[in-house]
Amino acid sequence: MAKLNWGLIGGGEGSQIGPAHRLAARLDGLFDFAAGALDHRPEAGRAYARSLGVPADRAYGDWREMLESERGREDPVDLVTVATPNATHFEITKAFLEAGFHVLCEKPMTMTVEEGEEIVRLSRNGGNICAVNYGYSGYSLVRHMRAMVARGDLGRVRLVMAEFAHGHHADAADADNPRVRWRYDPAQAGVSAQFADCGIHALHLASFVTGQEATRLSADFASCIESRQLEDDAMVNFRMDGDAVGRLWTSSVAIGRQHGLTIQVFGEKGGLRWAQEQPNQLYWTPVGGRVEIIERGEANLSPEADRSTRVTIGHAEGMPLAFANIYVDLAEAIRARREGRVADPAADLYPRAEDGLRSMAAVHAAVASAADSGTWVDARPPMFREA
Repeated sequence: MAKLNWGLIGGGEGSQIGPAHRLAARLDGLFDFAAGALDHRPEAGRAYARSLGVPADRAYGDWREMLESERGREDPVDLVTVATPNATHFEITKAFLEAGFHVLCEKPMTMTVEEGEEIVRLSRNGGNICAVNYGYSGYSLVRHMRAMVARGDLGRVRLVMAEFAHGHHADAADADNPRVRWRYDPAQAGVSAQFADCGIHALHLASFVTGQEATRLSADFASCIESRQLEDDAMVNFRMDGDAVGRLWTSSVAIGRQHGLTIQVFGEKGGLRWAQEQPNQLYWTPVGGRVEIIERGEANLSPEADRSTRVTIGHAEGMPLAFANIYVDLAEAIRARREGRVADPAADLYPRAEDGLRSMAAVHAAVASAADSGTWVDARPPMFREA
């Protein structure tokens, strides 16, 4: 089976996210790293792309050059990943969708709800995939949680609790550190800092696992370091369209927490608990029973879990492999479209543009709620609200 061509925009030398995408895209031998525009400095981007094995004629100085060249080739990239600063996501994603390319965009997909709705319409009307990298949904046991909920193991879901709390921005002395400062600057980060950066990952996991979407929310934001214009801690209560109650805490000043992404789901028949820092174990407690530990890689898990695991039980699988499952899903989706068949349901799990839009609607709703002393507000994007 011939490999698909993959292109990367952003994620250059020194990038936090670039290495994870390069590892993930090529891990399973489904994509070739065929093209890249990796840096806002044209020559630095070209040089770095060539050092990674990208052919010289496809090592581009910027994304516009890449777009014009790739759209005219007989062997263009099959998938473009956008891993640039947040404020550029919309413009680049829109341009490549309009040119007929499939896109995987880093989160947040856009900075406004209106931009998000435009991307959803472009993807739907043009028939091109627009995925959003909520990469933690690629973990094998997160997918098994989703399967357990869907097949009724928990019964009706009553409550979901999600956290994404770390303490890496807790030192007030870092206020002028440029790697930290931009995150709390509205001119660079937009209307929200911590909730838009980390909280939406937790919110997406809540929806992914339960199969429900947030409809209303009430938020309390705090800037625990007073010099910050945007929040570094947020508590969000939400209600979901399947009647589940949601609680979400996200923070960047929780000293002692490292990554801090966890999710718990409580139903009529039992409860589930998973932590991203210990991704090989899923804790399941049936009502009236004892806690059971489900191990990644053990026998008789769901097809969704089996398909997204690679190494034998007892060996850790980490974040790049979770990202890789998103790329595996996308490769299957692209091939299925070409071959005129239905994609494998166990692989049809990549986050869509609709997920990116819902996240941005939730961000703006939470900002509005927090500014109004926690008033409950509609969390849905306008295009998804009932008439």
